[in-house]
Amino acid sequence: MTAKRVGYIRVSTLDQSTERQLEGIELDHTFTDKASGRDTKREQLEELLSFVRAGDTVVVHSMDRLARNLDDLRRVVRGLTDKNVSVSFIKENLTFTGEDSPMATLMLSVMGAFAEFERSLIKERQREGIALAKQKGVYKGRKKALSTEDVEQLKARVAAGEAKAKIARDLGISRETLYQYLRAEA
Repeated sequence: MTAKRVGYIRVSTLDQSTERQLEGIELDHTFTDKASGRDTKREQLEELLSFVRAGDTVVVHSMDRLARNLDDLRRVVRGLTDKNVSVSFIKENLTFTGEDSPMATLMLSVMGAFAEFERSLIKERQREGIALAKQKGVYKGRKKALSTEDVEQLKARVAAGEAKAKIARDLGISRETLYQYLRAEA
């Protein structure tokens, strides 16, 4: 079996472009997530982790595309290198093999800390923006999952003794959302 070069691409939102991240880099296979980097519970990342074998190289545009949390970044890189899979970050021009020098380990920690810091700044700016919008009366919060008619139907079905899990499935909401509607009306 020959070693593969496997790309990993992540963008935070569905409308962001994935094209620029590994453009022009020859890869045997690519996994792409359109999800937040706040944790590593991402479908395509999990697929990649199952797919790669000893001798392969995972290629990522930058560390913050793999993880925005230093602990997650270290855990993913260590998990891959423990399987004898190299991890190469294009933007930082760093490759980790498991036989890394103390300087390489330091660079992983420093660069990962910057990615985590950047995520914290993004969250802080988001909270500030929401607070300002609320002050101006512009922020309305999340759109309600159910219309007034749907809520009335939900209550009638619950009162009739129908299973809450079935009602939630029929309305396309989680059971927790169903319970939130019931609590709000209590």
